[in-house]
Amino acid sequence: MQETILILDFGSQYTQLIARRVRELNVYCEIHPFNKIPPLSSDIKGIIFSGSPYSVRDKNSPAPDISGIKGKFPILAVCYGAQYLAQITGGEVMASEIREYGRANLSFIDRSNVLMKGMSDGSQVWMSHGDTILRVPEDFEVVASTHDVKFAGFKIRGEKTFGIQFHPEVYHSTEGTTLLKNFVVDICECHQSWTPQSFIDSTIQWLKDQLGNDEVVLGLSGGVDSSVAAILLHRAIGDHLHCIFVDNGLLRKNEFSKVLDSYRNMHLNVTGVDASQRFLKALADVTDPEKKRKAIGKTFIDVFEAEALKISGVKWLAQGTIYPDVIESISVKGPSATIKSHHNVGGLPSHLNLKIIEPLKSLFKDEVRRVGRMLDMDPSLIGRHPFPGPGLAVRILGEVTPENVRLLQEVDDIFISGLRADELYDKVWQAFAVLLPVRSVGVMGDERTYEHVVSLRAVTSTDGMTADWAWLPHEFLAKISNEIINRVKGVNRVVYDISSKPPATIEWE
Repeated sequence: MQETILILDFGSQYTQLIARRVRELNVYCEIHPFNKIPPLSSDIKGIIFSGSPYSVRDKNSPAPDISGIKGKFPILAVCYGAQYLAQITGGEVMASEIREYGRANLSFIDRSNVLMKGMSDGSQVWMSHGDTILRVPEDFEVVASTHDVKFAGFKIRGEKTFGIQFHPEVYHSTEGTTLLKNFVVDICECHQSWTPQSFIDSTIQWLKDQLGNDEVVLGLSGGVDSSVAAILLHRAIGDHLHCIFVDNGLLRKNEFSKVLDSYRNMHLNVTGVDASQRFLKALADVTDPEKKRKAIGKTFIDVFEAEALKISGVKWLAQGTIYPDVIESISVKGPSATIKSHHNVGGLPSHLNLKIIEPLKSLFKDEVRRVGRMLDMDPSLIGRHPFPGPGLAVRILGEVTPENVRLLQEVDDIFISGLRADELYDKVWQAFAVLLPVRSVGVMGDERTYEHVVSLRAVTSTDGMTADWAWLPHEFLAKISNEIINRVKGVNRVVYDISSKPPATIEWE
């Protein structure tokens, strides 16, 4: 039995953070939309209600029937969840005269209540609400208050039902982890047994049970997700796993050969396919970013299908899908308006008649990396910065030509090699170069030049959902700029992108 904390998503931007904090406590949890509550089996140890952008006073706000939950399972209702709980039990929620957004401090803490155990006087919490609970039923006990919010935390007598009007999952709630641990471990009685090793053991056994001696095909990208999926599958079924690594001509300099060697050193049954000319031909005269993605996606599917058909008796298609991909497809807000078509091998022709297997679909990116380390994978693959499926095609603004690819590969190699040499690579979430569709005047020697401009981009982040530009040392940037201009013919100007996400995105296209 897998002990599970169920998180009901009311649409909060912080819902995934709740899940990550719970999992950091070595407790498994799942996110489900508030209107799609799964069957409540004995492995559900507790339930967390997320916040929401809605007001409980809105006509169309989330309003699930929780009669099968309340009083039967431990509940922690956060922000909107707490206000909804108060309202449906006879309390009153109203628009607050003092809207609380940002940092606040708890002025009252009932540390005799297990939820608040170990929390400090004046503990900083993060508020994000315009409504407030004005009145609660008589069986509600106040367990925490701020100067402006009396019912910052409460418990319902006779039940393991709690509500808080602040967000324990964000870093600004300095003792939020303490509160979550009190709920998950002490109140829900979870054993904190969900570890990378336990995931590996249970997943390998699950793969053996599911696949038996069936043949499985997997498209490798060189990234951490598909690589970890491949190792798990290989340990479960050995050479019944057939990996295909496609060179689309849009990888980093020498990356195809380096990564292919890494895979072979990991004893994977892998076939390398050089289809670079085919991809570059498909991209000729294409400048629109989404058209680039579609051209790459279609070509990838054609190449992958041709290779898969060479394998006798394949029944399964393995994918490196991770949990954020799953959440997005079933979220309260619905799937993304535009699904990027690159590397979407789920779009393979139906006549292949392959079943899907996704070993990592319950993991976040940082959890995938922890599993990879436990599997003794090549550190260069585990720590590899995120790399877009369309590769350098979306880092070349304008037409993708062999010359533009070569030029950007050289620039990117100098930048990334420099980050590694100065021990900065692992301090940033992602770093890359972008070839801009502009030229600038320069002087090299005694000659006037009119050549390309490249932008360097490096960001810090925890999950890619938000990101800050990285404060790389000026001396480093000066050295790299000088090296690029001196060594890469065709570039005479280097700029550094200091935009954060939001409002910018990490990639340019």
